Amino acid sequence: MGVIEAVPMSTAVTERPSPVNDFSMVVATVNGTGSQTANLALLRAFFKMGIPVNGKNIFPSNIQGLPTWYHIRVSHEGYVARRHTSEVLVAFNQATVQEDINNLPPGGVCIYNADWRSVPQRDDVTYYGVPVNQFVRDTGMKGKLRDYIANMVYVGAVAYLLDVPVEKIDEALDHQFDGRRKLIDSNMSVVRAAYEWAAANLAKQDPYRVEPMDATAGQIVITGNEAAALGSVFGGVSVVAWYPITPSTSLVDALNIYLPQLRTDPETGNATYAVVQAEDELAAIGMLMGAGWAGARAMTATSGPGISLMAEFTGLGYFAEIPAVIWDVQRVGPSTGMPTRTGQGDVMFTYYLGHGDTKNIILLPATVKECFEFGGASFDLAEQLQTPVFVLSDLDLGMNNWMSDPFTYPTEPLQRGKVLSAADVQEKGFARYKDIDGDGITYRTLPGNEHPRAAWFARGTGHNANAVYSERPEDWTNNMARLARKFETARDMVPAPVIDEVDGAEFGIIAYGTTQFAIDEARDRLAADGIKSSFMRLRALPVNQEVRDFIGRYERVYVVELNRDGQMHKILQTEVPEIAARLISLADMDGMPLTARWVVERILGSR
Repeated sequence: MGVIEAVPMSTAVTERPSPVNDFSMVVATVNGTGSQTANLALLRAFFKMGIPVNGKNIFPSNIQGLPTWYHIRVSHEGYVARRHTSEVLVAFNQATVQEDINNLPPGGVCIYNADWRSVPQRDDVTYYGVPVNQFVRDTGMKGKLRDYIANMVYVGAVAYLLDVPVEKIDEALDHQFDGRRKLIDSNMSVVRAAYEWAAANLAKQDPYRVEPMDATAGQIVITGNEAAALGSVFGGVSVVAWYPITPSTSLVDALNIYLPQLRTDPETGNATYAVVQAEDELAAIGMLMGAGWAGARAMTATSGPGISLMAEFTGLGYFAEIPAVIWDVQRVGPSTGMPTRTGQGDVMFTYYLGHGDTKNIILLPATVKECFEFGGASFDLAEQLQTPVFVLSDLDLGMNNWMSDPFTYPTEPLQRGKVLSAADVQEKGFARYKDIDGDGITYRTLPGNEHPRAAWFARGTGHNANAVYSERPEDWTNNMARLARKFETARDMVPAPVIDEVDGAEFGIIAYGTTQFAIDEARDRLAADGIKSSFMRLRALPVNQEVRDFIGRYERVYVVELNRDGQMHKILQTEVPEIAARLISLADMDGMPLTARWVVERILGSR
C-alpha cells in the first residue's frame, strides 16, 4: 500500500526532533571504499559519549561501485528504529547527491566534498563543503588506500560540526582496530587535520549537535549475528555445517572466531567442535541430520534461498525426529531477491517446510540479547522436542550494530530431553516412536549406547512405534497423530510472548522481530495524542493460549510485519478461526527497516 496522505496533520505522524541528541544522519558513499570503518567510528563515538544510538547499513549486493547509505540515529529518548527522514547528510557519492539532497527535510544539513564542481542547491538547506583531496594528498597514500582515508575526512568534519570530542573518535578507532596504534594514528591524523580545518574555515549555522549523556553506561554494541554465534557456543554447539549466503555468513564467521577461543581443549589444544563449509545448503542440512542423530548439537546459518534447498532434509528431520538448529537470517525475496535488504518473508515457508503434513518450531528474536539467549534455547528445544528448530532473525538485526545490556552467562544445564542410557533400556525397554508419557515426545538412544536393544533405524519412510518400516494405514495415522500431539506440547515449551497491556487500550498490536522498535515509538506518539494501545510481541511459533486470549480482548488487533502478504496474520487466522475477523494485517515490504511514522499512518488511516 502507498503512504496514506489523509492524516499528515496528526502530531503522532509529524517528526520534530530536538537539535540536541535527537536527530538522524545518513552517510552516502560508494560501496567498497572502506566507509564502514568511518561510519562505525562515528557510531561508537556517539555511544562512548553516553548517547543511545543505532546504525543501519543500506548497501548494495554487488562487491563495490554502487551507492551505499549508512543511517545513524541518535536519540536521548533511546529510540532505535529507522527514522523516516534524516536531518544531517554526509554527501560523499556524486552519483546520488541529487537524490540525497532532495531527501533532506527543510532545515537539513549537507556536508559534501568541496572538490566537486557543484552540488544541487536548496534555499532551506545548510551546506558545508570540505576539500577532501587536500587532506588525502597530505597523507601520501596511494591507490585504494586513498579512498579509505578520504572517508576519515568527513569523520573529522562531522566531529567538529556536531561537537564530538576528537578523543572519542580515537577511542572508537582503538576498539575497531583492537589497539593497533599504527592503524589508529594513521586514521586519526586525517581526522584531526579535517577537524582543525573545519574549526578554522566552517562557520556553524545549524542547530544540530550532540552533548554527553550517561545513558549507555555498562552497555555493549554488537550485531545480532555475533550475538547468535556467541549464544550458540555457550549453548553447546559442536557441529556447524553451512554454505555462505548473505546475510547469514557473518554468523558463521563469528563462530569461527569464538569457537577456537572458547571450545579448544586446554590440555590437548584440540578443537572440541567441527565447522564444515559444505558444497551447498542441501549438503549442509544433510550433515546436520547425521550429526543430530549421533547426539551432537548441530546448526547451520542460511537465508531464504538456502532454506529452499533444505526442504527435503528438514522433512526427514521432522519425521525421523532428529534435532537440528537452522538460523534463517531473512532477506528480501522471491528468487534471489534483494540479498542486502531486510524482511520477514520466510515465516510461512519455514513454519510448514517439509513434505506432507509438517509444522516446525520457530523462534523469533527481536534483540541481540535474544539472539544470544535463543542460541542456547534453540538447541534445548530441538533436543527436547527431537525436531529441527528454526530461528528467524533478519538482516537488520543480524548485520547491524545494536546496543544491549551485557549477556548473562547461562547457569542452567543443557536440556538433552528424553535420552535413554543402557541402564534405562535394560529397565524400561525401548521403542523409538512409542508415546509413553502422552505428550507426543518419545524416548531416544544415541550411538554408543552399548545395550543390544538400544539401536534404531532413523528412516524417512513410514514406520511403526518400533521404528520398523510399515505402510499400514493405522501405523501412519497413529504416528502423524502423535507428531501433532507433540506440536501441541511445544506450545507451552517455546518462549512465551511479551505483552504490554494498557488499561483503556483502544486496540491491540501483534508483531515479532525487529518491527518492535518502530512500534514502541509509534505507540508513544499515539499515546501522546490520547490514543492508547496494547502490544504483544510474539517470540515463537506455535503460539499458546496467551495469544488467543490477547486477541479475544480487543475488537481490532493489528498484525504488523515486513512482508507483502501478511504471513503471520494468515497463520494467526488459522490458529484462532473463531475470532480471526478481529485481526487486521498491516504488512509492508520495501526492503527497509520499519519506521514509526509508517506504523502511525497505517493505524490512523484504518480507524
